[in-house]
Parts: sequence; C-alpha cells; structure tokens
Amino acid sequence: MAPIDHDRLWTVAEVAEHMRVSNMTVYRLIKAGDLPAIRVGKNYRIRGKELADYIDRSFQQVARDARPPGEAQSQ
Repeated sequence: MAPIDHDRLWTVAEVAEHMRVSNMTVYRLIKAGDLPAIRVGKNYRIRGKELADYIDRSFQQVARDARPPGEAQSQ
C-alpha cells in the first residue's frame, strides 16, 4: 500500500480503491460520520489525513476487539 499524502484530497473512488472496498462502502462511512469529507459541487473529497486517521482508528478498534475477555486494556 502506498503512503498516504496527508494534504491531498482524495475522491471516493480513490479511497475505495486504496481500501479495496466499494464506492458505496466509502459513501456509507461518510454518511455515518466515520470518515470526514467535504463536498465539492456534487462530489465528496476526503483529506489524506482523515483517511489515514480512519485507518489507524480501525486497526486500533480491531486490536481492542480481538483481546481475550479479562485481558487488561492499557490505555
């Protein structure tokens, strides 16, 4: 996976390709408020930093969810 340019504005299609999901999945993430985006005309743009932050949060959430019950959480 190529590094994410934090200042670049990504299209929904580019985000979907990068994350290997459908465009609809990206639209759902935007609508749910999980992936911040701006409107440019009728289209959305996602700042690279927001994409990187979303991916980092997702990995952290998966790691927390994967812990066995009773294991201490250090945060």
